[in-house]
Amino acid sequence: MAHLEGLTIRRYRALADVTLGMTFEHQDADPLARIIAVIGPNGAGKSTLLDALGFLGDCMRGGVDEACDAAHRGGFERLRTKGERGPIEFELYYRETEDSRPISYSLAIDLDRKGRPFVAKERLRQRRKGLKRGMPFSFLELKRGRGLAWAGDATSEEEAADKLSVNLPDHQRLGIVTLGNLAEHPRIVAFREFLEGWYLSYFVPQSARLLPMSGAQKHLDRAGQNLANYVQHLERAHPDRFAKVLARIAKRIPGVRTIKTAKSDDGRLLIQFNDRGFEDPFYAQDVSDGSLKLFAYLLLLEDPEPAPLIGIEEPENGLHHQLLPTLADEMRKAAESPRGPQIFVTTHSPYFVDALSAEQVWIVNKDERGHSRFERAADQPTVKDLVAEGMPLSSLWSAGDFKHANP
Repeated sequence: MAHLEGLTIRRYRALADVTLGMTFEHQDADPLARIIAVIGPNGAGKSTLLDALGFLGDCMRGGVDEACDAAHRGGFERLRTKGERGPIEFELYYRETEDSRPISYSLAIDLDRKGRPFVAKERLRQRRKGLKRGMPFSFLELKRGRGLAWAGDATSEEEAADKLSVNLPDHQRLGIVTLGNLAEHPRIVAFREFLEGWYLSYFVPQSARLLPMSGAQKHLDRAGQNLANYVQHLERAHPDRFAKVLARIAKRIPGVRTIKTAKSDDGRLLIQFNDRGFEDPFYAQDVSDGSLKLFAYLLLLEDPEPAPLIGIEEPENGLHHQLLPTLADEMRKAAESPRGPQIFVTTHSPYFVDALSAEQVWIVNKDERGHSRFERAADQPTVKDLVAEGMPLSSLWSAGDFKHANP
């Protein structure tokens, strides 16, 4: 499974200049873990980080203009860090497989003369085959939609079998979207599919209580409103695995004995729960928000074709605190499995954090200018030493040992 080893974000709201993990410009840093939890006070930048990841996905689907003007963003000028000039910039540093050479994707978005957001720069590059150091080779490089792309699997301009001159007429669309549909650009295709597959959860229990028409769907949507359809797909396509999964999930939800699907007389899908001590079943409409949320998250982790990256904001909301170590442990196991997704979580819960290591926890605070500053818990000497002595991360958090990160 592809692995995001690091990212840099500049001039995106409070993320004026933020780097997490390893990038081409920060080779001395450790790669991001398969699961990371971001902690910090309200308003420090946790939600902004996940929104920045969602912004990249929206740029792919609808273009940069539409992504900037989404209702919760309010346009480019509201997105660009206050007092800053210049473009909003991203760099993603990832590997397609554990043994493959890292690939870096850089993107700069600015305003054109008419005040519209446009793709100012775009670059996709990879280190040359057999080299661990030195300048990487750019196999896509565009400025204002114009530039070059190399076809095939060449790792240098001299080896390239075909060099394509690119002139994209629509400067609001990403070049990786246009060229990522062409088979002669396999690495561009691979990166587009990686970014396109990201899943950011905006689970709404009330949406999951809807009664959709019968019809299996392979993946859970972001709000969870097709939960019953997703359950039906797993039940049909993977019956043996599904039975084992539901039996295991049922043990994690207090009071639940079994879970299965049923169809109403008008063809709508129902998720049927059987409670211990009761013969008659009850349905998703009667399940508490917390239990339904836990069920959806655990089922999401069992997707046979998981998203390469999953982002979840404050999964603890509505859940009993005793269930959070279980949820964190399930997420960690899924992320660390050979084909599992990479998982980004923002949280306020010490119980969730205690199930993770210091290498998997990042602390965010704001500096005197109101800019977010991120630091890995394992990179704080005091924290590292105390954890080595057996001190739980939650105790360090509660004692305030994290509050001075990146002052």
